[in-house]
Amino acid sequence: MPHSIRRVWAAPHPLINEISAKVDRILRLPQFPVSVPTDRNARQLPQARNEILPMTAAEPMGEADRISALPEEIKISILSRLHIKYAIRTSALAHSWRHLWTHLSYLDLSDDAFVIASSDWIERAHHLVSSLRAPLVRFELRHSFHSNQAPLVQPLLDLLLQKGGVETLNLTFFYHRLLVHLPPFHSLKVLQLYQCHVLLPTGFQGFRSLTTLELKRVRISNDHLNFLIHTSNNLTTLLCIGFVSPKYPLSINISLPLLRHLKFVIDDSIDKVSVISAPCLEQVEIMAMSSTDSVSQKLAVVILGLLISVAMVSSLHLHSHVLKCLSLATLPFNLNFPRLRSLIFYLVIGTMDKSMYDAFFRLLRSMSFVEELELTCCSDRNDGVEILMGELFGKKRDGISCLNQTLKSVTINMDNAIIGVILGKFFLLKAKVLKLMKFECYSRSIVELGMLEELQKAEVTSSDAKVVIFCHEENVTINIK
Repeated sequence: MPHSIRRVWAAPHPLINEISAKVDRILRLPQFPVSVPTDRNARQLPQARNEILPMTAAEPMGEADRISALPEEIKISILSRLHIKYAIRTSALAHSWRHLWTHLSYLDLSDDAFVIASSDWIERAHHLVSSLRAPLVRFELRHSFHSNQAPLVQPLLDLLLQKGGVETLNLTFFYHRLLVHLPPFHSLKVLQLYQCHVLLPTGFQGFRSLTTLELKRVRISNDHLNFLIHTSNNLTTLLCIGFVSPKYPLSINISLPLLRHLKFVIDDSIDKVSVISAPCLEQVEIMAMSSTDSVSQKLAVVILGLLISVAMVSSLHLHSHVLKCLSLATLPFNLNFPRLRSLIFYLVIGTMDKSMYDAFFRLLRSMSFVEELELTCCSDRNDGVEILMGELFGKKRDGISCLNQTLKSVTINMDNAIIGVILGKFFLLKAKVLKLMKFECYSRSIVELGMLEELQKAEVTSSDAKVVIFCHEENVTINIK
């Protein structure tokens, strides 16, 4: 049957073109030395002669300056979308824009936004933070520091503590892992640390307001890590992506009453991860990083322990390396997920062998009540197609309860049409109560004419099944059946 196409178009806002032109004019202005009022209670103060900013007309004569006439809150919102160096330069636009940047509540001192190669960068960073009149709610520092610059970061964090009001803190260090003593930010809600060596100060009482904690390639002791987690009682999101353990592998026990989202990357720095108590936990994502089969066997024990401790979740996301580890496990799969309704797998088809497919279906048998299955399949070429065909159609894959009773939606994110068709045919044939089979791809170039014909001819067990293809780039939905 012929396929139909549906497009969705988004109408631009009437002021978008005018605001874009205004921002373009801001970015073309020359850089002027900017003075900042020292009296925070005064709107404008007399300035020294060498500090006077050159005034530039905001609009040609006779043309209304609609942007400058906007309320101050909207203009601050516009500035918050610019890098700090561009936001400062808007002081030269017009009288109403002078020092308006000092009311920003978000400061991003990243490599592409703030040049710190010179020796006086810390003075300039201090000057910026001290000049802000509004409470600094969000602060980001992402840089490729040298190891000898580590002592310069801590005074800046102490200044943030003194200023108060910080709710989001992002420290991302490239190349070198810098030592950071975490100040006790009382209002902190989001903490993101990447490539840091973290120490908790003496008398640390925890972040009572913290809701999101992200740790990526962080060096921290086992005691400090567990104390940081346990004292953050309001955590709803915990992401741990690789650790650098100083002496011994980490043993992590999680007991958080409000935790909803948990993501862990299991590697050889972790000896154990267990969720002791998390009654609100809904989503769990597990990845693994291993270089050898012996490491994978060790990680399999950690992964199985974590899976057993999160058996009551409703959504589970597993990556291909998890299947690799589980395929080498010497322990049996004594798993049961009675509340699991959504299952997501990220599969690298070219690297999967027969034992990994066996681990995939063994997991699927332990998930009897899954209603939504999403498969993200990565394979630029046709590597692994023969193994995939043999494992799906060459073996008897019966006894999977969710295929017979509960599986209603299957989504296949694909970059290869052949692999997408093979997987689609399998689930169209095996899933007896399937309502929706959805293929997603970035571009319609992936969708070949032969794919449409193959899916139209595919045998479908469920009479209610609908088959569609969605292309993100063109925002197009193709209805197949």
